[in-house]
Amino acid sequence: MTLSIQEISDRLEIQDLLVAYSHAIDHHDWDALDAVFTADAVIDYTEMGAPRGNLTETKAVLASVLPNFPSYQHMVATTKLTFDGDGNPHMMFCGLWYRDTFVRTPDGWRIKDRYEERSYLRDFPG
Repeated sequence: MTLSIQEISDRLEIQDLLVAYSHAIDHHDWDALDAVFTADAVIDYTEMGAPRGNLTETKAVLASVLPNFPSYQHMVATTKLTFDGDGNPHMMFCGLWYRDTFVRTPDGWRIKDRYEERSYLRDFPG
């Protein structure tokens, strides 16, 4: 299979977009999501317990919910773990798929629609 230069470029840009999403979430940089989603994006996290909403609503939900989790790991991003003392161990494994619709904008590729499909959720208290 021979890919055009444009298709190769598009694939790399979309991969970068997914990494940018992961880094924004993992580093609580909610404003960085403005460069990931379109202004009119619809983001649906209902299968994992969060609401469906627009970008502004989603950023507010993420800012209020994610600080309750001590760490995260996105498989398309790098992982950094820092341990500082002992605590009550508690681990949750969430598996999911993102079903995305991408659009090319004057500012590059963006996600216009995201549906988070739950695969599994395991909660292991200490």
